[in-house]
Amino acid sequence: MSDVALSEQDTVLGIDIGGTKMAAALVSADGRTLSGDRILTPPGDADQVFAALGELISQVRGDATPLAVGIGSAGPLDQEHGLVSPVNIPGWRNFPLVDRVRALVGDVPVTLGVDGHCFALGEFWTGAGRAADTLLGIVVSTGVGGGLVVDGKPVIGQSGNAAHIGHVVVDLDGEACACGSFGCVEAYASGPRMVARAQRRGWRSGEDVDAAVLAADAAAGDELALATFDDGAQALAAGIVATAVTVDLTTVVIGGGVSKAGSVLFDPVQAWVKRLAQLPFVTDLTVEPAQLDNAGLLGAAHQAWTAVG
Repeated sequence: MSDVALSEQDTVLGIDIGGTKMAAALVSADGRTLSGDRILTPPGDADQVFAALGELISQVRGDATPLAVGIGSAGPLDQEHGLVSPVNIPGWRNFPLVDRVRALVGDVPVTLGVDGHCFALGEFWTGAGRAADTLLGIVVSTGVGGGLVVDGKPVIGQSGNAAHIGHVVVDLDGEACACGSFGCVEAYASGPRMVARAQRRGWRSGEDVDAAVLAADAAAGDELALATFDDGAQALAAGIVATAVTVDLTTVVIGGGVSKAGSVLFDPVQAWVKRLAQLPFVTDLTVEPAQLDNAGLLGAAHQAWTAVG
């Protein structure tokens, strides 16, 4: 961006796509959201889902012509060819999202990134990680995703799917994971898996409950709920420390729906990190809650601004 002369009216379009919701906004070069909106991700085939996204984009854009577009999407994705196959959007399989968005917006740069990467980049840009040069961002929700920013740049990887901390194996004799492996962080720390484990132990057996209910019971002192959060926290901490000793980082930011549990999650995570992080260069490892409610969108916009210049 350094060689581009910008006016106050110049913006990029940031887009954040998940199985539950889609969001879009015009974003300035300093990270301000100038206009934006979100919708529920609709069911339907590929064209029906994109039609809803197209309406959202048109509404947010108005008469503005963005300099570039940044898209953060649930994966997996094929970054090289601009294709997405989000697990929770069954209508999109190898869907040419980049080409379809470019046809809608115009001949401008369009970038595509994994939602976890964009979350980390957004928190690095204007959120809890803005004072760090290197950070790990983790999204704990229906699954566990993540992203790395090292020396101010996102770590993408060969396929565009790097830093998927949810599938770091932390228990060699562990539970089966949806990915096909076993003992993954996600198998212990995602919201649905924690609920299922707690119910197997006798907590609210047979009830239709979610991680928010589990967190509320843990905050009220329920021993089974507390023990389940401790298991999830231990798995998260193991993945965090493994990543920290690999890339030499000291800042971790956690967001996502399960992070709203607050101290019920963060207290045991921090305690387990302190126990596991014994090498001198990671003993100062800090774990903080996310500050932004739209970090993924802002991270996508940051990638777009990078593409501008």
